[in-house]
Amino acid sequence: MSYLENMIFVEFCLILQSLNFTLVTMGRCEQCITRQLNSLKSLSNDELVRISNCKISRIVKKGEFIFEEGDTLKGIYCIREGICKLTKLSSNGKDQIIKLVVKGELLGQRSLINDESVNLSAVALNDMELCFIPRAEIMNDLHDNPEFSFDLLKQMAQGLKEADNLIVNMAQKSVRQRLAETLIYINNSFGIKSDGTLSVLLSREDFANIIGTATESTIRVLSQFKKEKLITTIGKQIKIINLEGLKRVE
Repeated sequence: MSYLENMIFVEFCLILQSLNFTLVTMGRCEQCITRQLNSLKSLSNDELVRISNCKISRIVKKGEFIFEEGDTLKGIYCIREGICKLTKLSSNGKDQIIKLVVKGELLGQRSLINDESVNLSAVALNDMELCFIPRAEIMNDLHDNPEFSFDLLKQMAQGLKEADNLIVNMAQKSVRQRLAETLIYINNSFGIKSDGTLSVLLSREDFANIIGTATESTIRVLSQFKKEKLITTIGKQIKIINLEGLKRVE
């Protein structure tokens, strides 16, 4: 690396530190199995090498924002480890949780393609490892790799389908049904810990923001589920003891 290149790199790192980026080394994109879980699997080895040479890897601590609603992103994020929530601020000042995003998924691709600010906020639910890929690299691949473009469109279409289902659930299902389905989804998607509790720890407020109700209502329904012997709790942790019973909740 020349003296000029070294000075540019040092200045770049200082800028990232001022933005609360924690730089880490997470390996090469072409060798990473995480890409098999998203649209990056459609890129050629040469394209992955190019992306790997310009990506930025970072750690995001639990509770920190990856980006906030209204931000203008300069690229997309690939989740290497961890879980985050995507939220939308409603007119009454409450955050509606739209989706839980897990290892392997991409963040920010829709706003990147539309060339607009992000419509949602992303907040880490646990310590996360992320790789940031600059906009120019993704746009090059969208123009030059039809398979990658098509795969990314498929992923975005799936996101719209999930949004449609969310709207229907909010309009037609009871709070009990929505909460039961949320517990089942977390159990099936993220698994359980050695003690049988759900591996994803959400606050009662988070559950309320997922199902679109007041925190008090969520606490009341969870208490009902405990009395009905559908779940039990260990501190703030939730353990499902009758999965089939939860599926029959009305």
